[in-house]
Amino acid sequence: MNLDEFISGEIKNEVDELSFSWESPSNIALVKYWGKFPNQTPKNPSISFTLSNCKTTTNVVFKRLPKSNDLVAFDFYFENKLNIDFRPKIEKFFSSITKYCPYLLDFCLTIRSSNSFPHSSGIASSASGMSALSLCIMSLEKELTEIDMNYMFQKASFISRIGSGSACRSIYGGINFWGNHQETSKSSDFYSVRMDEHVSSKFDNYRDTILIIDNQAKEVSSSVGHKLMDNHPFSEIRFEQANQNISKLKSILSSGNLNKFCDLVEKEALMLHSLMMSSDPSYILMKPETLIVITKIQKFRKTFKIPVCFTLDAGANVHVLYPDNYSNQVADFIKDELLSYCENKKFISDIIGDGPKQI
Repeated sequence: MNLDEFISGEIKNEVDELSFSWESPSNIALVKYWGKFPNQTPKNPSISFTLSNCKTTTNVVFKRLPKSNDLVAFDFYFENKLNIDFRPKIEKFFSSITKYCPYLLDFCLTIRSSNSFPHSSGIASSASGMSALSLCIMSLEKELTEIDMNYMFQKASFISRIGSGSACRSIYGGINFWGNHQETSKSSDFYSVRMDEHVSSKFDNYRDTILIIDNQAKEVSSSVGHKLMDNHPFSEIRFEQANQNISKLKSILSSGNLNKFCDLVEKEALMLHSLMMSSDPSYILMKPETLIVITKIQKFRKTFKIPVCFTLDAGANVHVLYPDNYSNQVADFIKDELLSYCENKKFISDIIGDGPKQI
């Protein structure tokens, strides 16, 4: 693939100051990506549900500078406070995308961002945050160069991946695919695509109740975890398995076999955490309450024959996945048996969403 096609074109409209705001959701991977190359591409493909209520809202004011800078000038505010902790990550992101978005060097950016959920706790806050920021940047590019909407979203997925791999899966709604896979047309390591194959109506309005087991930032970042896959003893087996599970999941999504869906998704979640526990150095992000909750979910499914299952991101919190038509039964189960294991009984009710929205 020729990546030069993502270098911005001729500036057609000069502007002095513009402001854009986007809401972008998090996503939850069903088949996980764990391990990446230095160019921020995945060592295995992944499939995710785009969420709706777990989202980042970002506003960026672009103000033209008297002369071009060597580095992108910006201030970053998180939850209405000037934030320096996130600054190195954003600086690295900007330095990596100026080849594709050189116009950024002509502006000073004031970035204001907020989350509807706890950041750095294993609910893919970097995915929603980087995708929202990328969409603001691409809104500026659209004004400057008059690109069309399809290219705008594809390039937003491309540059957001550079900031956070999973962010590229938050650009589109529904079910998203990221990573080259020989059985999936249009798949790419450089951006995500929305799955256009047939998906059973059983997955319409699929629910995700996120149980907040631990509200704190996780002890080991995802970036560190990905790097530990470079010399992991089980890495090659894992990458092969992930490709096989992609094929299996695509078939499951088409057929609507919810029992097989539960089995595969749970195995993927446990595999992710087993890779963490068997890395060098090893680490554990699950908490004792995490294990209690997933055991109760499996027992509830077996007892009542309701296709509810769990998945985990790189953290302690539990995503409870289930069809919309079982919402009442699952809600009662969560209230009666699971909430006591959540921090301050906190949870987030979410659902497959339609993707980012400009506001």
